[in-house]
Amino acid sequence: MGENQDQNSCSIVTQLIQIIKEISCFPECKNTSKKMYSNLTRRVKLLSPLFEELIDREEQLSVDLVHAFETLLATLVSAKVLLKWVEETSKLYQAVQRDKISSDFLRITGQIEEALSKISYDELDLSEEVLEQIELVHAQFRRAKSRMESPDLQLEMDMTLALEEADPHPSVLKRLSENLHLRTMDELRQESRAFHEMVITSGTDMSVSFGMMSTLFKKLNDYLLTVNPEVEMLDVDKGMIKHRSPVIPDDFRCPISLELMKDPVIVSTGQTYERSCIQKWLDAGHKTCPKSQQTLVNTSLTPNYVLKSLITLWCESNGVELPRASGTCGNRKTGSSTSNCDRAAIGALLRKLAIGNTEDKRAAAGELRLLAKRNADNRVCIADAGAIPLLVELLCSPDPRTREHAVTALLNLSINDANKGIIVNAGAIRGIVEVLKNGSMEARENAAATLFSLSVVDENKVAIGAAGAIPALVDLLIEGTPRGKKDAATAIFNLSFYQGNKVRAVRAGIVGPLMRLLKEADGGMVDEALAILAILASHSEGKVAIGQAEPIHLLVELIRTSSHRNRENAAAVLWSLCIGDGKQLKLAKELHAEEVLKELSENGTDRAKRKAASLLESLQRVEETAGITDGIRSITIV
Repeated sequence: MGENQDQNSCSIVTQLIQIIKEISCFPECKNTSKKMYSNLTRRVKLLSPLFEELIDREEQLSVDLVHAFETLLATLVSAKVLLKWVEETSKLYQAVQRDKISSDFLRITGQIEEALSKISYDELDLSEEVLEQIELVHAQFRRAKSRMESPDLQLEMDMTLALEEADPHPSVLKRLSENLHLRTMDELRQESRAFHEMVITSGTDMSVSFGMMSTLFKKLNDYLLTVNPEVEMLDVDKGMIKHRSPVIPDDFRCPISLELMKDPVIVSTGQTYERSCIQKWLDAGHKTCPKSQQTLVNTSLTPNYVLKSLITLWCESNGVELPRASGTCGNRKTGSSTSNCDRAAIGALLRKLAIGNTEDKRAAAGELRLLAKRNADNRVCIADAGAIPLLVELLCSPDPRTREHAVTALLNLSINDANKGIIVNAGAIRGIVEVLKNGSMEARENAAATLFSLSVVDENKVAIGAAGAIPALVDLLIEGTPRGKKDAATAIFNLSFYQGNKVRAVRAGIVGPLMRLLKEADGGMVDEALAILAILASHSEGKVAIGQAEPIHLLVELIRTSSHRNRENAAAVLWSLCIGDGKQLKLAKELHAEEVLKELSENGTDRAKRKAASLLESLQRVEETAGITDGIRSITIV
């Protein structure tokens, strides 16, 4: 029971560190939610020192503390979801619904403050520096939870004018364009994709917001076409010159994508949409008309031939290229409005994978490998075509080259986050591990890189470790090329955030190879080796194994001479080895560790300073204890 509780303690602290790190790394927000977004990310980031200090301790947390941390973790996950939504969703929607979004931030802030209130800080024996910072950030959350962000009165006024006036003054649209960060046609195209994606995937009534957003979008689009000359420059992809793009009539735009329709169809309410967009809406299970929110009597789509003819005539008379057949509402978000992949070619390759002979399968896997490497559209199209399960089957092929192509194709496909889940669900992990164990060197290296890519998803860390990947990665760390060693180290580092994988790495004999890499300064692997040791040293088995390698002298030297990040990790390992171990402390003192630790406590990173200060205190106690012992001996002799 005690061991399980200890594992739970370490796991919850690790998860909190990870979620805080993820929130801290969110990019700068560029929309009307910017202030609330940045305030929340900044306050969450300030929680980091608390858990960084706890991760290196071996004391078991009480059940109440674990429960309090679990509550905090749940609220931070909710915060991450809200922040990610703000980052990705329509800027126009956030402007129209700013009061609701402000309430959402207020609710999350209150939940975090309440979770922080349930933590008994007295039980944690925190350093004064960390305790002061936590009290400060807690006070910030306490103040923020009862204070709604003040409205942007200028934005409110400009939006009202833009919505109510048929022809708002250009200065109003200019301010709106700047405040909403929709200043170029490229930004407006991205907004269009976010807008129609939101309309299609939303499960709520958006009828009011939909109309307001459509009106704002059209007016901003027309304004930018008037003032941005760069829109009319050479279009490299099409190889044609546009001198002054005409304003697209509103009736020619799909209400979902807000783009010129190529295949307009009528639904039962009488509204017209682009076929691919409304079909996606219906496929998502919606039973209403997106624009009017009326219930659809049926889901039949009637071609609007009259409107299609009008669009064709308008395009020809205005010198506008007719819309391409690829459409604008794909099934998956790729970051571009059209798909550039060759679906027919991909389909032919899949047929070879499915029914071809050995040579056909090898060649097809090689082609897919190259296509998946080339661009994001291909990665989406290949997965949508159903290639992933066929590639997973090839991981067990008797032909080494075919296995290499298959694992590398999966690596390239895994760059797309949505594909990671498809790959794992197809049962790929065991096949990838088998290639890691028995493939060619290139195949092993690419298998290691694939496992790292998949392990970005936390639940995959457990499955990858359980499939036997860790010993095979340690073997690659020893035997691989310089690139292979880095791939293996990166995968091991990421996997070791899961507690059970730390034990697997230690028992696979990783400490010896890591120590050798530390001693090879010109091998380019010191950074990776120290980072892994810092994680393993926080586990009891890791601490023992590292201590047996007698690394104290090397750690002291690295603190003296290495980079900021390496000095921090070396100090973390030294701290784990020495705290509570008089023998290691005495050895560190004999190696003059105090000198380098004093310098680190003044000039290191925040975490390094804390480790150095704690070690200096322990070394001072060793010196005082030694002095008392010497005094007792002299009295005894007299």
